[in-house]
Amino acid sequence: MSKPKIAIIVGSTRAARFADIPTQWIAKIAKSHADIDVEIVDLRDFPLPFFDEVASSAWAPSQNEVAKRWQKKVAEFDGFIFTAAEYNHGPTAVLKNAIDYAANEWNKKPAGFVGYGSVGGARAVEQLRMHAVELQMAPVKSAVHIAWGDFLAVRQGEKKLEDLEHLNQAATALVNDVAWWAKALKAARQADAITEEVRAA
Repeated sequence: MSKPKIAIIVGSTRAARFADIPTQWIAKIAKSHADIDVEIVDLRDFPLPFFDEVASSAWAPSQNEVAKRWQKKVAEFDGFIFTAAEYNHGPTAVLKNAIDYAANEWNKKPAGFVGYGSVGGARAVEQLRMHAVELQMAPVKSAVHIAWGDFLAVRQGEKKLEDLEHLNQAATALVNDVAWWAKALKAARQADAITEEVRAA
């Protein structure tokens, strides 16, 4: 079995976003993990409109060309790590919209989260965990929460994320969990595909 492919999805598209800093940091840690391949996926490269299809793509094919391209991209991966800014006790609208624009492509794959902002993005991450469950994903227990004090210190250039050992430890645990579940669920999906082929024969 080939190594699972993990996407690190940049969950903000604002010009002044902080997301690039935790994205590059978690990507460096993930790329040091020998059991997975890692790719950064930036939502800026997929300018999706607010959801405007006749139904979820679980029930009807999307008509929007960017949506089709996004779904194809999501389908390439065996697991996901999302950077999750917290706005007004929830995740960014652009990230929720991107999640809604795919359906089956998320199924039976692990999801991990790097939260930041108020209370370390904890409330945004909790909402995203619920969305992940609805999409038949497997949200992992480990997460990274960049609390407000650390966020400000990094944003203002006083520290770097890699200087904060508690965050490095959390990030390593997160990547380990996503890698383990990605391998297990990829094997299970492949076994299901073989079973379906046998039934169809």
